[in-house]
Amino acid sequence: MARNSKRSKLGTGLEDATPAPADSAAAALETGGLSFATPTEFVDLPSRGKYYPENHPLHGQESVEIKYMTAKEEDILSSKTLIKQGVAIERLLKSVILDNRVNPETLLSGDRNAILVATRVTGYGAEYETKITCPSCMTSGDHEFDLGTVAIKTVDDTEADDTYEITAEGNIVTTTPLTKIQVEMKLMTGKDESYLSRLVESKRRKKLPETTLTDTLKILIVSLNGETSRDLITQFVKAVPARDSRHLRAVYEKASPNVDMTQDYECDNCGYRTDMEVPFTTDFFWPKQ
Repeated sequence: MARNSKRSKLGTGLEDATPAPADSAAAALETGGLSFATPTEFVDLPSRGKYYPENHPLHGQESVEIKYMTAKEEDILSSKTLIKQGVAIERLLKSVILDNRVNPETLLSGDRNAILVATRVTGYGAEYETKITCPSCMTSGDHEFDLGTVAIKTVDDTEADDTYEITAEGNIVTTTPLTKIQVEMKLMTGKDESYLSRLVESKRRKKLPETTLTDTLKILIVSLNGETSRDLITQFVKAVPARDSRHLRAVYEKASPNVDMTQDYECDNCGYRTDMEVPFTTDFFWPKQ
């Protein structure tokens, strides 16, 4: 497996955290003689706060404080209205992040992922059991992933190499191998993810072909040889050779700070072993009883 053993583990210590004091930012409850404070935890940010603008509350912040999931957050995740509107995850993040200045839509995707995984661990533990279909024998069965071992790929792990450069703003600059075009890509945010999800859902309802790869590139690319025309970028994405498209996706994956969700998988039926991305299914926030 390609995880860097030097990277910090996202789930470390989350399940053993002690409740925050009553005068902290955590929500303290006092009712009927019962008094306690919801535990909180600091989550390391893959971006280390490096690529947020100076006026952003997470600028220069290496971590963010979240509260543990409560029944309130379960209500958010089970709300059919919020799910239908596509805002359940945004509301969840807004609810668990203690700094109310943070707008979840402005979070970089890697930081959002780190917070979501940590939130799940605080709510239900690190064990994540879900149904997996073996890529070899196609047998479906339950498999347990350990979210406590999820590693963080920080900005220190994404230093530029001979295939790309990173600007002060965190944009990724690379030259396509075939067409020799200098492409500048931004890091995706929660707002970008929401837009992409709505686009996918809209095409699904209209029974249109799925174009997630090209739609994602249209969002990521901010300039071509210094030109920022959106029409030019759209034309490029539609015509870019597959080799160049694959290069752009690989560079973005390598250069963007994120959580490493790759874990070992072994099929109980045929013994096939491989590295597998931990899937985000309905079981992620609604584990089996």
